Amino acid sequence: MAKQYIERFADAKIKEALSALGCVYVEGPKGCGKSTTAERFAKTVVKLQDPIVFERYLALATTSREHLLSGDKPLLFDEWQKIPQLWDFIRADVDDKSDVGLYLLTGSAKPKENKKRPTDKRHTGAGRIAKITMYPMSLAESGDSSGEVSLRNIFDGNDIINGTSKLTLDDLAFVICRGGWPEAVTRPEQALMLMSYYYKTLVTEDITDVDGITRNPKRAQVILRSYARNISTFASNTTIIADIEANDKSLNRVTFTSYLTAFEKLFVICDVEAWSPRLRSKTTIRASAKRQFVDPSIATIALGATPNDLVADLRTFGFLFESLAHRDLRVYADSLNGQVYHYRDDSGLECDAIIHLDNGKWGAVEIKLGGHEIDAAAENLIKLKEKIDADKMKAPSFLMVLTGTQHAYKRPDGVLVVPIGCLKN
Repeated sequence: MAKQYIERFADAKIKEALSALGCVYVEGPKGCGKSTTAERFAKTVVKLQDPIVFERYLALATTSREHLLSGDKPLLFDEWQKIPQLWDFIRADVDDKSDVGLYLLTGSAKPKENKKRPTDKRHTGAGRIAKITMYPMSLAESGDSSGEVSLRNIFDGNDIINGTSKLTLDDLAFVICRGGWPEAVTRPEQALMLMSYYYKTLVTEDITDVDGITRNPKRAQVILRSYARNISTFASNTTIIADIEANDKSLNRVTFTSYLTAFEKLFVICDVEAWSPRLRSKTTIRASAKRQFVDPSIATIALGATPNDLVADLRTFGFLFESLAHRDLRVYADSLNGQVYHYRDDSGLECDAIIHLDNGKWGAVEIKLGGHEIDAAAENLIKLKEKIDADKMKAPSFLMVLTGTQHAYKRPDGVLVVPIGCLKN
């Protein structure tokens, strides 16, 4: 019996892009659901991860572009980066046909560079190929959030909110360890086991397959473990390397950077960049990125942490809860044509997340696991609002404390308190 498809927020973006451009490229980490989603829009599917199919199409790539691109449209090439020249063939065909909705590409790693011809530059595909990034499922997509509080509605000025999260502390610990991977979401009893298999493949196979450079699985695990220990912080590479040296004294900066780059190509690491607003004062904004994974489950498996471990260690739980929140906010913001940043300045003022939309609207979010931190978080958000030069940029659409608590409400000071188990895009 075929599994029932779970709707994704990326569906609408793919549909819209196919109606406007000749090709849509869906990228993202392995196992996040790219292929399943893209197949819903395709009439012909070519799975290049199948060795027989790969060999056939690799031969066609050097002999016949016409046969390479034959098939009812839209034509999907799954894991297209295995044959990098597909990109330019498709771009040229889109130019020739001047039509929309012809091709779909999916990829869980960025394509390898041509080492024999390093000066070759792949055309960006601007105006022909739309690039859409898919992430693991948010809690709204997996059905763990009630979705009673809509980020879209809040941005539109509808900030009278109400809702109740069904997620207990134990539930939050479990969804952090389970992650937003569709396979784990649909098989909750086996979710933690599936994550262990995902992690083993990541450090033993994917870390080398991504660019053909042989890497040590044990070193890959040590690096991910250290990254996980520094999740939701501004730890520098120097700090992380120093942490690693306790277990791997031979690691140097060049090697560390090579592993980090590989994890970025695999969409495993997903750091949060700094936001640079217009301020009333001459405060210096710090540009360091905040360390994050694309999904908090990678951090938990790297640390060897179970849901029970998180409940017993609320400090670590708090850092991982922030990672969960960033994943969800990233998914929701992306569906609204926005991005997620963080804010930190030299006065010591920080804000966990800034959601900035393409139309200039923005909102500030503090992420707190427990209810006892809400008052301080709200005060922090108001301080940030007062620093913004409203004559040079828009005032915030909202100030929000995103929590692990149960009830959504608007405070007398205007700050919204929203449980993560109530939020949607």
